[in-house]
Amino acid sequence: MRREGDIRIPSGCAIAAVISKEGKKMTGDIIINAMKPMHERSNGLGGGFAGYGIYPEYKEFYALHMFFEDRTTRKNCEAFLKERFEIVQSELIPTRKHPAITDEPIIWRYFVTPLKSVLAAKQLDEKEFVARTVMKINTEMDGTYVFSSGKNMGTFKAVGFPEDVGEFYRLDEYEAYCWTGHGRYPTNTPGWWGGAHPFTLLDYSVVHNGEISSYDANRRYIEMFGYKCTLKTDTEVMTYILDYLLRVKGLTLEEAAQVIAAPFWSTIEALEDEYEKQKLIYLRTAFPSLLVTGPFSIVFGFEGGLMALNDRLKLRSMVTGEKGDLVFVASEEAAIRTMEPDAENIYAPAGGEAVIARVKDGAF
Repeated sequence: MRREGDIRIPSGCAIAAVISKEGKKMTGDIIINAMKPMHERSNGLGGGFAGYGIYPEYKEFYALHMFFEDRTTRKNCEAFLKERFEIVQSELIPTRKHPAITDEPIIWRYFVTPLKSVLAAKQLDEKEFVARTVMKINTEMDGTYVFSSGKNMGTFKAVGFPEDVGEFYRLDEYEAYCWTGHGRYPTNTPGWWGGAHPFTLLDYSVVHNGEISSYDANRRYIEMFGYKCTLKTDTEVMTYILDYLLRVKGLTLEEAAQVIAAPFWSTIEALEDEYEKQKLIYLRTAFPSLLVTGPFSIVFGFEGGLMALNDRLKLRSMVTGEKGDLVFVASEEAAIRTMEPDAENIYAPAGGEAVIARVKDGAF
């Protein structure tokens, strides 16, 4: 007899998130526990989390979380970093031994700030310089991978079930105003440490449930602008698309969502609001190669907020809820009830409908 766990789960992968609109801090226990009722959505080949507001003492510095194959690759990368950054802190990321987490690489973090002389010589702003540095390391330095590079935030990921990954990284010792989590069930890409979610660039992070059938078209387009997809999974391209649309092109979150999960032409044509119609026509014609097709639901984290979005056909489950100043997102209502048994306004967003929650100004 075939049992659950012995067969492919086509709608597998678990996502969850919580944010305090007042900027109140929560330990990582809340997001770890949210993943537990969705255990069967994962298969142990990847789990991870992102926390925002976790490094208040280093909030002005970029936190580079890195995997190294061995000490030699770490030393070589550190020499490279010193040519570009002032390193104010360098240390192992604290972990605790866990029987389910094995074959871990060297897991390190640096708190850095770009050297002003280098920025002036390259004529780049800070964020563009850091983004290019991350791409250079991840594409040119074998055995080295930057898996988080934002300010006052960090991602933590590994091969394993998410609840085990959270315990391994001691997330109960961190406090954040926003947490996102992911349990992976890879269907056509390998399970490895770098391929676990979230995928990040600067303070942007993405957790994703689904498959991107437009991946090749999306990748070819975004790589024209200096991004490199090297991590053997389709989700990576979603992070770079959002970085390009928001940071580089200056779109709003709502506009970026309308590019990624664009309304059908028939829907646009039926609009009576002429301004809205012309805006959507522009977005569809200006960025046609960044329309993401295939089933997906994502949670996109950024400094001061998050956005939940599913594909325009709503082929992956996603629910939201609220309680007080907290906003919750998850693949299943059970996960929200674990975070807050009395959650209210439980709602399943429509296909292509962006749900955006922001922290009030200055709270984070």
